[in-house]
Amino acid sequence: MLEINKKMAVKVIHATTSPFSDFSSSAWPFCSFVMSTKDLLSPRPQIGLNITQICLVKECSEDDIVEELLKLNDDPKVHGIYLHLPPASITSRVLNTLKPEKDIEGISDLNMGRLIRGDLSKGFVPPLASAVLDLLENHDTPLEGKTVLLVGGEGPLQLAVQCLIERSGMVTLKSHWSSKSLQVMQADAVVLLDVGNMYVPPTWIRPGAAIIYCKPALEKGIALYVVFPINLCYNEHEMILKPSIAETLFKVINVVRSCSRWLKGQEYRPWHLRSLKLQPLTPVPSDLEISRAQIPKPVDQLAEEIGLLPEELEAYGRSKAKVRLSVLERLQSQPNGKYILVAGITPTPLGEGKSTVTVGLVQALSAHLRLNSFACLRQPSQGPTFGVKGGAAGGGYAQVIPMEEFNLHLTGDIHAITAANNLVAAAIDARMLHEATQSDKALFNRLVPSVNGVRKFSPIQISRLQRLGIRKTDPASLTPEEINAFVRLDLDPSKITWQRVVDTNDRFLRKITVGQASSEKGQIRETGFDIAVASEIMAILALADSLGDMKNRLARMVVGTSRSGQPITAEDLGVSGALAVLMKDAIKPTLMQTLEGTPVFVHAGPFANIAHGNSSVLADKLALKLVGQDGFVVTEAGFGADIGMEKFFNIKCRASGLRPSVVVLVATVRALKMHGGGPNVGQHSAVVITQYSLLRAANGAFFLGSFRTDTQAEIDLVCQIAKECGASDALPCNHWAQGGRGCSELAQAVKEAASKPSDYQFLYNTEMSIVEKIRTIAQRVYGADDIELSPEAKTKTDYYHQQGYGSLPICMAKTHLSLSHMPDKKGAPTGFVLPIRDVRASIGAGFIYPLVGTMSTMPGLPTRPCFYDIDLDPVTEEITGLF
Repeated sequence: MLEINKKMAVKVIHATTSPFSDFSSSAWPFCSFVMSTKDLLSPRPQIGLNITQICLVKECSEDDIVEELLKLNDDPKVHGIYLHLPPASITSRVLNTLKPEKDIEGISDLNMGRLIRGDLSKGFVPPLASAVLDLLENHDTPLEGKTVLLVGGEGPLQLAVQCLIERSGMVTLKSHWSSKSLQVMQADAVVLLDVGNMYVPPTWIRPGAAIIYCKPALEKGIALYVVFPINLCYNEHEMILKPSIAETLFKVINVVRSCSRWLKGQEYRPWHLRSLKLQPLTPVPSDLEISRAQIPKPVDQLAEEIGLLPEELEAYGRSKAKVRLSVLERLQSQPNGKYILVAGITPTPLGEGKSTVTVGLVQALSAHLRLNSFACLRQPSQGPTFGVKGGAAGGGYAQVIPMEEFNLHLTGDIHAITAANNLVAAAIDARMLHEATQSDKALFNRLVPSVNGVRKFSPIQISRLQRLGIRKTDPASLTPEEINAFVRLDLDPSKITWQRVVDTNDRFLRKITVGQASSEKGQIRETGFDIAVASEIMAILALADSLGDMKNRLARMVVGTSRSGQPITAEDLGVSGALAVLMKDAIKPTLMQTLEGTPVFVHAGPFANIAHGNSSVLADKLALKLVGQDGFVVTEAGFGADIGMEKFFNIKCRASGLRPSVVVLVATVRALKMHGGGPNVGQHSAVVITQYSLLRAANGAFFLGSFRTDTQAEIDLVCQIAKECGASDALPCNHWAQGGRGCSELAQAVKEAASKPSDYQFLYNTEMSIVEKIRTIAQRVYGADDIELSPEAKTKTDYYHQQGYGSLPICMAKTHLSLSHMPDKKGAPTGFVLPIRDVRASIGAGFIYPLVGTMSTMPGLPTRPCFYDIDLDPVTEEITGLF
């Protein structure tokens, strides 16, 4: 017996002229069912059926039927579809449109093919055929080896009945009803298939033979369980069994099976990941050449291999797709896998390979150790891609593919953030203009217009009234004072904190003047642009844990202060709902793959020196469910441990509730030499710094990959010092040249470390004052003696405490090139005081961010940017120059 604890839905499509038009949901109430007529007297579980009719006009076209079927196919609440249509309307196109897993009649081509092949584990058997077989098998006289004559009927029904009967060990004969030679005396059972009310002479029937008269029907008010008299003999008081009631029973059984399979399909699915083979070349080709030499799996195939359902995927081309957040609800009871963070020592301007290590590690875990693993990376900004650093897809034989798509527009998330951010900026300036040039009455009439003689507040306006303490919903009931408070945000132009953004390193937009056109009526003010990934909306995308949470965070964003000292939010501007609309697709992580076919989530891209520098909470949470309890999710924190890792621990982990099992700290000989006293690394000094120097490497190893220029002695020394400083293990990795195989030892070490208990603690308590939290980070992470706040910074911290924001965590905006605020101070400087120039708040994102020294939120282009080498072949459309 089968127990289903939720209601199942059945959709019935029929023409209004059919006999079924009287059918209503009352015909199938909460009812009992049995798996066969043998079980009629057994205890029966209760099944709830919700039945809906879809009535089509008599002249409905094939397109009309197909349109309805497509809607029902995509509705997860529908577990069965029954077509009660004239035979002429059930065309091949209609049958092939109907999803086989919802075809409770078993008439689709795929279900018929499964029946013929003998595969009944997925498809459905036509209910009437099941009813016939059930009656035959429950005959008082065993019919195995006996002969069954099929009379009449053509096509799928006859074929289904024949397949079932023969598979049960009986022999079938077939005859047309019109056949003059129709003889049934030799048959042990006769099945009359859709022969109308034709009369069968008694002399034709062998005494004691079972006669089954089949006429598909659904009648109003049918009982769903009944005891069938099976042993019927033909005589002058003929009793011919009509299995229409049994047919109805098996329709219900098919719905139950459909729902059961659907429920089973919602459970966690073990992975069946097919790795892609690598054939590393020596010397290692360019990243772009390596990427193009590997053909990625279709993204829908990758999704199936890692247990995603087709309806959870939104494909963007062949090799990338958005993943819907409904996965989290489906797998909510699934235990999380192990959470691994990849961070790095204070880097050189060229980067030390955290993304490459992340990719190499998951390739090793999945493709070589055969453990479920997921990489979670940030989406690259166009700024560094066309600036100095280049892309961020990894490198060599440890990268995400296709790397051109990864490094460029991807699925448009950064563009959505840019659009949303600049909508807020436009709303701010427009509101200031209208408030400066209109009376309270004119503003109110425009903000709450009369439409068809009716004036009412929008939901977002009612929220603003409630925040003002006005508990009214009728616009006509507001007093002049209440109207004034409602329509006037009264933003102070000198205290607007919101800037426009663009995803390009454009230094000349750092400070601009707006409002100079005569149409702006003298509303001139200074403002500026940030890089798009520094937008608070990007940080919100990275920290939100649901669409609703993102919408609430967007509403809470503070864009400036009123002249009376009150914070003004995006919701006050009335724009937060529109922002959620612009961001509704961006909140879904993008699924891609590595060179070895292992899965990667690419989502969000906040900079680590001017934001919190980590990929999204949602990507991590989705991945942790998908890998399963014994799997691994490897996520990366931007720049050095003093920035990205510290913010991962104290901002991201607080927001997500997740706790890491292992930290992989990436250290390169190149960077250690620089911090040990070598020259600064730039495009022209890279050769100099890779010269052999044990002394410099040892001096720099206070911090705690390998490059082809590293010597074995240097690598051994770094590993030795790392272990002496408390590392669980220290291993050289050759993933850049060898892919996952070159990272296998690291993968094994991570697996072993993840099995050990950890003692995770936050660096500070959020209830500490803002100043004390800043001081704690400066002293315990950067090594500063103390901090020094500018008068403006001191004023801001007092204001944020007054507004109730004092308990938010801290996101330091600081150079990534040094532990201190001075980019040229390498190693581990001491004896310095950390200057706090300004303190700002990202209330929607949920953190306070102090500006240390002269931090800029808009990078600039170098003398020779990367774009000099980037080009497109107009014939092949191939991109060149990306790295």
